[in-house]
Amino acid sequence: MPSPRYGAARAIRNVTFAFAAIAGATAASMAQAEPLTLVAFGDSLTQGYGLPEGDGLVPQLQAWLTAQGADVTVLNAGVSGDTTAGGLSRIAWTLTPDVDAIIVTLGGNDLLRGIDPSETRANLDGILTETQSRNLPTLLVPMVAPGNFGAGYKTAFDAIYPDLAAAHGATLAQPFFAPLTGGSEDPAAMQPWLQADGIHPNKDGVAKVVAVLGPEVLALLKSLPAN
Repeated sequence: MPSPRYGAARAIRNVTFAFAAIAGATAASMAQAEPLTLVAFGDSLTQGYGLPEGDGLVPQLQAWLTAQGADVTVLNAGVSGDTTAGGLSRIAWTLTPDVDAIIVTLGGNDLLRGIDPSETRANLDGILTETQSRNLPTLLVPMVAPGNFGAGYKTAFDAIYPDLAAAHGATLAQPFFAPLTGGSEDPAAMQPWLQADGIHPNKDGVAKVVAVLGPEVLALLKSLPAN
């Protein structure tokens, strides 16, 4: 029959093991609870051109997601003036191992420069090929060509985004400027929501974009497998 001293030692040992198991489970739980990392990859629309710090797309989107309870860090990978070619040149080194998902918002500067839609398509295809090769959930945010380039240009350009989203398994978002038009095809409908340059959203315009983009991003994050 075990002595009382042995019984007490065994009880202490069992309690120690129990605490160790609890601590291990807690540590594992904490590791699983690390915030997700979302890259916002784009041009000046993403970077927050012309706006005070805190008013741009990324900080407003971060605040919206946080308010919804999403444990995510949104990284600003917007470069003002970037075309789809510029994006293609930097996508590989932007996607560090800690990235869990990505938003791609490029093509606006291609439109401003009148770049051939076939070039824009090839560049975006390269970007999405890179994200797909890394199994990164991707939200592709379209640009819409104005009519002044001609019907053929507009048809070719506007088809890029749905075509590539389908080809690469990316999620297609609403067009970036759609929340600012109120359903109107008149560009003047956006003016109250734009900065003086008539191109970039002002603070309130960004808020309207985030109100539509936010739920699309949240759905993308919820599609991620548990860590």
